[in-house]
Amino acid sequence: MDAFVVSARKYRPKNFEEVVGQGHVTQTLLKAIESNHLAQALLFTGPRGVGKTTCARILARLINEDQNGGADNNDFSFNIFELDAASNNSVEDIRSLTEQVRFTPQQGKYKVYIIDEVHMLSSAAFNAFLKTLEEPPAHAIFILATTEKHKIIPTILSRCQIYDFKRIEIEGISSHLKSVAEAESVIAEPAALRLIAQKADGALRDALSIFDRIATFSGKNISYQDVLTNLNILDYDYYFRIVDFCLKGEDKALLLLFNEILSKGFDGHLFLNGLCAHLRDLLVASDPRTLELLEVGADVQERYKEQSIKLNAQLLFESLKVLTIAEAKYKLTTNSRLLVELALLQLVEDLSTEKKKS
Repeated sequence: MDAFVVSARKYRPKNFEEVVGQGHVTQTLLKAIESNHLAQALLFTGPRGVGKTTCARILARLINEDQNGGADNNDFSFNIFELDAASNNSVEDIRSLTEQVRFTPQQGKYKVYIIDEVHMLSSAAFNAFLKTLEEPPAHAIFILATTEKHKIIPTILSRCQIYDFKRIEIEGISSHLKSVAEAESVIAEPAALRLIAQKADGALRDALSIFDRIATFSGKNISYQDVLTNLNILDYDYYFRIVDFCLKGEDKALLLLFNEILSKGFDGHLFLNGLCAHLRDLLVASDPRTLELLEVGADVQERYKEQSIKLNAQLLFESLKVLTIAEAKYKLTTNSRLLVELALLQLVEDLSTEKKKS
C-alpha cells in the first residue's frame, strides 16, 4: 500500500504562479529578481498556513536559477539551508549558521538561508545574528519567516525588507480546494468546499488538512452535510429559523429549536457567537454597498437579503447588544442554558414588537 501524503505537501506550490492569494508578494519578488533589486535580508510575516515558507523555498530556488540562465539544476538545493528557530533557537545554533555563511557556494552564485519561526530565537541568538545580518557576505541571502513580527527586535527588523502575507480569501481557498478535489477524483459540493474554506479562517494549509479529514470520512463524494457533521458546525438554516421565530413571536417554537441544537451536542456559547455573526451578516446584507462583505454563496446571500428587509438597522444593533451581553456573562453564570433562553426571549419581545409596529 502506498504511503498517504497529505494534500498540503502533495499540492505544495512549486512556483509563484501556483501560490494562492499572495499575488502582491509574489509579483514584487519576481520583479526584484528580474531587476536585480533583491535585498540580502527579507522578512516574510503573516498568519500561519498562508504560504510564507513555501514562498521562501520557491524564491531560494529561483535566485540561483536566474543567475544560471533559468537552468533547472537540482544541485542548487545544496545552496539552500533551512533552520527551524522553534527548536534551534540558542546562540550556539546561530553561531553554527554564521560559521557556514563565510564559505562561498560550490555551484551557483548564492547561498540562501531560510530561518522559520524566527521570533522564537533567544535574545542572545538575535544579538549573535545581528552582525552577520548587518554586513552579510555578497553570496548570502537570508529569508526570515514569522507569524509574530512584534516579537522580533527592532534592530533586526530595520535590516530586513519586509513582506506582509495576508489571510487568504474564502473564494481563493475554495477555488484551490476544487482543483485539489478534481485532481483526487473527489466529487465535492461547492457549498461544502466553501464551508471548509470559512472554517480554515484564511489558512490554506488548515483548509487542506480539513479537506483530507472530510475526504477520509466521505470517500469520493463530499457533501455539505458531511462537512457540517465532521466540523460540528451549526447550519445557516438554524439561524434563519431563529430570526423568523423571533419576528413571528413564536417563543415556544424558539425554545424548542434551541433545545434541539443543544441535544445535537452544540455548546450554548458557540450558538450565541454564531447568532451574533448571523445578525452582523443581516446588517451587512441590508445595504447593497456592503453586500459584497458577505462571504457566502449566491443562494445564501439571497436569503440574507430577503430576511434583512424585515429588520431595520437600529433593531439589529439592539439585538446584537442583547447577545453580546449574554456572551460576556456566559462563562460567569452557573445556569448558562437559562442565560441563553432569556436572551432569546428578549429578542422575541423586541423583534415581534417591532413587527407589530410596522
